[in-house]
Amino acid sequence: MNKRQLGSEKEKLAAGYLQERGYEIVTCNYRCRQAEIDIIAKKEEYLIFIEVKYRKNKQCGGSLYAVSRAKQQKICYAARHFIARHNIPLNHPMRFDVLAIDGEEIMHIKNAFETY
Repeated sequence: MNKRQLGSEKEKLAAGYLQERGYEIVTCNYRCRQAEIDIIAKKEEYLIFIEVKYRKNKQCGGSLYAVSRAKQQKICYAARHFIARHNIPLNHPMRFDVLAIDGEEIMHIKNAFETY
């Protein structure tokens, strides 16, 4: 299995994990120019932009530490694009989450970072 296939498989796993916990998946793999958001979901009043990171194990800090500041900036760029394209008011409740998958362990970090 190549990296793209593995990534796609883990993103499907993440979407299922979120749905089981009451999240409504809006879209997956939202792309604009030079940025992408793995999953956009809704829960309660929140619109949630979710980055999915997978690592086979926790060596080098694991998947949670793979979301760099540069990656966060790209996610925020794509989120602004999505908001503008769908005419979502800027005061709508939103947050940025990370779903970190290390081997078989899944950690959902809500409000993992702020917008840039």
